[in-house]
Amino acid sequence: MKIIVCLKQVPETTEVKINPETNTLIREGVPSIVNPFDENAVEAALQLREKHGGKVTVISMGPPQAAEALKTTIAMGADEVILISDRAFAGSDTWATSYTLAQTIRKIGNYDLILCGKQAIDGDTAQVGPGIAEWLGIPQVTFGVKIDIDGSQAKVERLLEEVNEVVETPLPAVITVVKQINEPRLPSLKGMMKAKKVEIKALRAEDIEADLKNIGLNGSPTQVIKIFTPPPKTSGEILNGVPHENVEKLIAKLKERKTI
Repeated sequence: MKIIVCLKQVPETTEVKINPETNTLIREGVPSIVNPFDENAVEAALQLREKHGGKVTVISMGPPQAAEALKTTIAMGADEVILISDRAFAGSDTWATSYTLAQTIRKIGNYDLILCGKQAIDGDTAQVGPGIAEWLGIPQVTFGVKIDIDGSQAKVERLLEEVNEVVETPLPAVITVVKQINEPRLPSLKGMMKAKKVEIKALRAEDIEADLKNIGLNGSPTQVIKIFTPPPKTSGEILNGVPHENVEKLIAKLKERKTI
């Protein structure tokens, strides 16, 4: 069974910086981590390989520093990693990102299953996984909490708000997973030694035969007009005294602010 996992390296939430000219996140030089949901996708792929045999390939689109995230998956047990990195991809929205990943998957070819985390914690759109399925013209199942493979079929339990839904889909397909699906394993010592020796070569736009009209900032139909960091919350006010007097003070302050 040949499984492809799509992984994203995201900025540490405490280190988010914004480019004032492009209104996009600055990723170069910013401390980053592997997107947590993608770690669950890698673990799900490794568990399926252990049960059914095969190969796990992890791909990531991003700046050169994303190679470190890919090395983490090698240490976890992935068989192969591919970095897609080119200045031409800078500023891609979810539409352009899903196109770029789909083009890479086409170049890899001969796959049975594509796994993604349900969403990235820096954008929270949950659009890239379904976008890949659309570009490739294959079925998709989102919010997977359990995956069973039987020949050319996959049975997926989906985590919804009030109930869990079980659906079946033919393979190949794209499945996005939630954190409840598993607990990602820690890298092994042998895996970490292997990851240190791995040389990761980046694929450029021409390597995946990408249409330049569909990539990067110019190929992104989503245009961000304004983005900003919310102001820090101010400390609250504590009212001391007799309860009924505090109620009167509270009502007066709410009226003063025209809240009531």
